[in-house]
Amino acid sequence: MMTFYEELQWRGLINQISDEKLIDKLNAGGLTFYIGTDPTAGSLHLGHYSSFLITKRLQRAGHHPLLLVGLATGLIGDPRGTVERELQEKELVMSNYESLRAQVEKVFGFEVINNYDWIKDLNVIDFFRNYGKYINVGYMLGKDHVRRQMETGISYAEFSYMLIQAIDFKHLHETRGVDLQVAGSDQWGNITTGIELIRKTTGDEVYGLTMPLVTDSQGNKFGKSEGNALWLDKEKTSSYKLYQFLVNTEDSQVISYLKRLTFLTPEQIMEIEADHTAHPERRLAQKALAREIITDLHGSEEFDHAVQLSGKLFAGDYSGMSLHDIRTGLQGAPQVKLPAGAGIVDALAAAGICASKREAREFVSNGALSVNGAIVTDPAYAFVPQNALQGELFIIRRGKKKFYLGTLT
Repeated sequence: MMTFYEELQWRGLINQISDEKLIDKLNAGGLTFYIGTDPTAGSLHLGHYSSFLITKRLQRAGHHPLLLVGLATGLIGDPRGTVERELQEKELVMSNYESLRAQVEKVFGFEVINNYDWIKDLNVIDFFRNYGKYINVGYMLGKDHVRRQMETGISYAEFSYMLIQAIDFKHLHETRGVDLQVAGSDQWGNITTGIELIRKTTGDEVYGLTMPLVTDSQGNKFGKSEGNALWLDKEKTSSYKLYQFLVNTEDSQVISYLKRLTFLTPEQIMEIEADHTAHPERRLAQKALAREIITDLHGSEEFDHAVQLSGKLFAGDYSGMSLHDIRTGLQGAPQVKLPAGAGIVDALAAAGICASKREAREFVSNGALSVNGAIVTDPAYAFVPQNALQGELFIIRRGKKKFYLGTLT
């Protein structure tokens, strides 16, 4: 049977640890640890989820989690290793903080803390004397994100970010007994700065653990800055959209995601892997991944609804579907205006669905167009309210994959 640390390794959740002594401490339980994020948006995304799941794993192994949503650090910005971040308005950062705090409490269920509570009253003299004096500039310049961003320019504010995060670690160590900071691999430099500050100011030994960032097969991480964020707020990313993303996970990635993003046991995952290898066309692993994540985030009803919605849209069966569900399911489809009362040939050409009336007639005569789930071969078909879904919407499908949402003008 695997130890707790061995299981973390098997799941691909260990990137770096600060000291080999941490292995025994992780297996034994009893550590108080924290993981944090800055309120750069009003919702966490799937990249955060992959990291924050470690709180539940560690808690089940007997450790005590604290979740930090950093209003103070969010007002400054973490260096990305590329270009300087644009400072967000303070009111927006504070609004994001309130949204994130509520979401983190709901999704993960642990105590949420805010570094603004202990940073806001720190004056600049104390900052330099009590903290800045202990961290060498050469040490800071050696950190990967800082070193790379030096090529494009880094402000003193972002340069100081790692020291503020180090203050967080020191404060939580002294006031809450925190001996471990956990984060994604891009935070290693910030974590080790905190370890160094605590060692130099107190002589105490604390630890750090980082996890590899979750990426797709091209190495792109799931984050806001990558432009492919899948938000945990279902009002920003619907359960249906999340389901579609997960069931279309590449075969080469899906088992890794099952290990890192679910609480399925190693035995369950290995059984799924065997079935998936034997019958990849069934997408059993992808469906298990979607079920576990959506159920954990939004509940089993949301997962069942996403599956039902997906099946209906794929089959072109819109009966019983609300307009909200249809628009959610076809969120990325172009929206077009259809001349009220126009015949299908004229309307498709006018809306730009077909390049010309001749092409529209060809699609109709070949049975390559459907409206509201029914193939239309009659060129006399007209776009009138009585033919619309609930009197207002037309779902036009051209071929197998091109959808359009039409409304009457």
